[in-house]
Amino acid sequence: MADLIKEFNDYRQKMNDKILSEDNKVIKRFFNLDTNAYKEGHLDVRTKELLGLVASAVLRCDDCIKYHLESCYKEGLNKEEVLEALSIATLVGGSIVIPHLRRAYEFWEALEESSNQK
Repeated sequence: MADLIKEFNDYRQKMNDKILSEDNKVIKRFFNLDTNAYKEGHLDVRTKELLGLVASAVLRCDDCIKYHLESCYKEGLNKEEVLEALSIATLVGGSIVIPHLRRAYEFWEALEESSNQK
């Protein structure tokens, strides 16, 4: 399962590097805006990551879900907190979110497993 995390992160990094190497100010500014939006502010980082996770699940973006799950994990959120947020996403998004919920659960398990192997 650790391969699931490595594969996602390696591909994301490779493609982000390629995209950001282009001279496109709009894309670079968008990436910067996204990075800065999730920094500590009036809301703490943990809350912002949960908000990002819920929005990503409702919008059905598996890459975004994985990104926010890993960020949540690194911020010290536990499985119960993440599942509660995902339950809200499922409630808001409806049954079409369920396949993304399954993949989110699988990715969270991989995060836990990779941590236990260290």
